[in-house]
Amino acid sequence: MTPESVMGIGIQAIKVGLMVAGPLLLAALVTGLIISILQAATQINEMTMTFIPKILVIVGIAVMLGPWMMRNFIEYTRLLIISIPSVIG
Repeated sequence: MTPESVMGIGIQAIKVGLMVAGPLLLAALVTGLIISILQAATQINEMTMTFIPKILVIVGIAVMLGPWMMRNFIEYTRLLIISIPSVIG
């Protein structure tokens, strides 16, 4: 196992992780920003008001993008399993 192969596997893992987590994190960020603007405009400073909309949006995005996320994970896992013989020997 060469350092280049370890770096390649690590970089690919980071890319897959960012591709899968990115839409969920972006949705939570946008939702939190919108709720914060509404709270500032109405001067309602309730901390729990941001959690419910964020959870609902993240669940909605996960339901919509779930098949795509699973395909990415499965493809990455399949490539890792296929590359085991070349990594070992």
